[in-house]
Amino acid sequence: MRIAVVGTGYVGLVSGTCLAETGVTVTCVDVDTLKIDCLKQGEIPIYEPGLGELVLKNRMNERLFFTTSLKEALLDADAVFIAVGTPPGEDGSADLSYVLQVAHEVGTLIDDYVVVVTKSTVPVGTNRQVKAAVQEELDKRGVAVSFDVASNPEFLKEGDAINDFMHPDRIVIGVESERARKVMERLYHAFVLNNTPLYFMDILSAEMTKYAANSMLATRISFMNDIANLCELVGADVEAVKKGIGSDSRIGKKFLNAGCGYGGSCFPKDVKALIRTGEGYGYRMEVLKAVEQVNERQKHVLFDKIQRYYRGNLKGKHFGLWGLSFKPATDDMREAPSLVLIEQLLEAGATVKAYDPVAMAEGRRRLGNRIAYAANMYEALTAADAMIVVTEWQEFKVPKFTYIERALKEKVIFDGRNIYNPEQMKEFGYVYFGIGKKREE
Repeated sequence: MRIAVVGTGYVGLVSGTCLAETGVTVTCVDVDTLKIDCLKQGEIPIYEPGLGELVLKNRMNERLFFTTSLKEALLDADAVFIAVGTPPGEDGSADLSYVLQVAHEVGTLIDDYVVVVTKSTVPVGTNRQVKAAVQEELDKRGVAVSFDVASNPEFLKEGDAINDFMHPDRIVIGVESERARKVMERLYHAFVLNNTPLYFMDILSAEMTKYAANSMLATRISFMNDIANLCELVGADVEAVKKGIGSDSRIGKKFLNAGCGYGGSCFPKDVKALIRTGEGYGYRMEVLKAVEQVNERQKHVLFDKIQRYYRGNLKGKHFGLWGLSFKPATDDMREAPSLVLIEQLLEAGATVKAYDPVAMAEGRRRLGNRIAYAANMYEALTAADAMIVVTEWQEFKVPKFTYIERALKEKVIFDGRNIYNPEQMKEFGYVYFGIGKKREE
């Protein structure tokens, strides 16, 4: 079986590589010549654990190819996946220009049946536009070529995307014909053999499933952050509360960690897009509006704690910051809480020196020389008035506290991810601030 994947960003490259790993012949397409040249040489444009090795393996086994020519990629292809970006506009709606541009180009090139599969995260109803765009180009050519559209949303976590793709909870596929269903069943046959459930449904429902899933997870995070803030006020401990409710089988333990807000490329964008979709139909998504508001407020919680501790005067203070990416195992800083906190600290007259295991280059790209960058986690704390943890990288969880003590001017830690035990910190002589703990005076 042969497929084309248009777009070699996070979704396209991971999806194409993993499908090649199952035995499918995959040709990935991108308009960026430099990116394609780098991929041909084994250079991976994104940070994702295990992806580089998998790309190299499937390139050597001649199951994975890269090109700038969609015409070349479509030769004998059973399906073409659209996996280009859908960045949010100023009003929160998804920009579909790249998706529809690919659909139009597909319409100018196909000469035989193909399934046009939308892998990009797109608002409900987008596949109707994709179908119309392909048909428009066929009509211009005056040819009658049969094709179908399908929706196959991704459910990948950055930092664990390979495992998510290869061992998914489920595969959601929206189709409108039996022929398209059979193509998609063939494509995912290896997953069926591993007892992965394939949920076939109508296209509109598949499109909605993606947004509903991410919005539900975002809701859990914002709900728990709201509970954490209340815990501080009443003197409760959010970690104990998390255990108490997470053991309920109706609730479960995942996505209940309190912290300084969610970020990344999915949750913020998808929540905004679903709110905007509702508005387009005259319906207010009140719960999701609150989810978004709580998350934006939560990104300020660390700064509020810092400012309160220093009695509103941060001028001349210097902070060592651990973590720039929005979460561990990725260099993605889109909508990252670190960006909000750094802007607030700089505006208040403080200075910052940061360290992140993989996001240093991205940090420099976004922040330039407005902050300093450390060669390692302990160097970031040298002569700092306090240490701030923003991302829960594994190497931050069990540090050498003697190194921290020697580096800091004062033994003060602001922990935005609750990775340390408050009682232990007290024993070590630190002034410690977590999220959702007893309110500090």
